[in-house]
Amino acid sequence: MTDLERARARTVAYFRALDENATLRRHYRHADEDGGLWYFEVVPDRGEWIAVKQAELTASGHLHRYGWEHLDDAHGFLTDQAIDPGEDPLEPVPAAEFQRVWAR
Repeated sequence: MTDLERARARTVAYFRALDENATLRRHYRHADEDGGLWYFEVVPDRGEWIAVKQAELTASGHLHRYGWEHLDDAHGFLTDQAIDPGEDPLEPVPAAEFQRVWAR
């Protein structure tokens, strides 16, 4: 296994553990300047809110989903930066709204 493969395996394990062991989840939405909507499911980890699932619904209706099972693709990737609801331009949304988009 190469160093890159080991690093990816550690990243997958980290996000998987956060997702599978979370007892508290929050959901947010962000509208971008192109008319797309970004949805985030975040969980707490060491004093920060970490996205474990992220969905981008583009203005043209395409859905891109990211989580530990699919970290990245040619279009984008699961954010590796903590989410700060007090600083980031995010709108809280109900879990049901996030799940509706995620399951689309």
